[in-house]
Amino acid sequence: SIRPMPDKFKGLADIETRYRQRYLDLMSNDQQKNVFLNRSDIIESLRASLKERNFIEVETPMMHPIPGGAVARPFVTKHNALDRELFLRIAPELYLKRLLVGGFERVFEINRSFRNEGLSTKHNPEFTMLEYYEAFGTLNNTIEFTENMIKNACEIINKTLKITWGADEIDLSSFRKANLSDLVLEHNKEISEEDINKISGKELLELFESSVEEKLIQPTFVIGYPVEVSPLSRRNNENPEIADRFELFIGGKEIANGFCELNDPDDQAERFREQVKAKDTGDKEAMSFDEDYVIALEHGMPPAVGVGVGIDRLVMMITNQTSIRDVILFPQLKS
Repeated sequence: SIRPMPDKFKGLADIETRYRQRYLDLMSNDQQKNVFLNRSDIIESLRASLKERNFIEVETPMMHPIPGGAVARPFVTKHNALDRELFLRIAPELYLKRLLVGGFERVFEINRSFRNEGLSTKHNPEFTMLEYYEAFGTLNNTIEFTENMIKNACEIINKTLKITWGADEIDLSSFRKANLSDLVLEHNKEISEEDINKISGKELLELFESSVEEKLIQPTFVIGYPVEVSPLSRRNNENPEIADRFELFIGGKEIANGFCELNDPDDQAERFREQVKAKDTGDKEAMSFDEDYVIALEHGMPPAVGVGVGIDRLVMMITNQTSIRDVILFPQLKS
């Protein structure tokens, strides 16, 4: 070495240096090094849980001709030989569901997704997602499997389901299920059920995100999402204005999002058209119309359930880190 090594006992005092020169951080900070060793074990635990249930691991494109699979702003690049724009994927969802059409019944992918959004302690533009899809699965069984998979990963690292995440004590031994509208009423005493019935699904979701989300410290599966904000989800049979969908919140953060997949090509085409209208009126995160995906559905996709799990946030929770930068080896930083 021709440069001085960092102090093994004091570590690096400057947090920016820790992130920009992670190799120095790993040299001098065994605790931080263990976070990344634990991250590897967590991912292997998730993979093992899926393979135990006969899911197969696949790889789908990272560059898409049309951005889709989630509501987010994409990164744009250009393929010089083809002379056309391509988009770094914001989610692998629509390609994984094409595999269901092709006859694969249980598939998963652990890989990077990219969203052209702000930086924060819980957002990095390049992040790792686990997505898994099961043909002929049910929402309740998928919720149970997701819960058990997360519990198993936590126990492998912590040997207990009672953990600390930042200022919060979290008990992963018990996950509750709650309706989105009920949670909004519970946390907004001045709002009545009649008030909720008068607002749009988008407004209801915004109210939930602003007044409820950060208060969901203990593990909570939130159900009852409006179809309006669930463009890829199947409608509930009893209430067609509600999607068969859940999101899992722990420590006030979204950890997973899952739903029964919409497999009606006509309904999906209409949902895409609504997204295009929203995009035309200024919603930069709205989806584009993916004609090829609609054609795939016309060939017949079996009833299915799919889930996306944010690996980085899950690792944050299990290893008690309060910033996403502490669980990504080389996070994106401001210049």
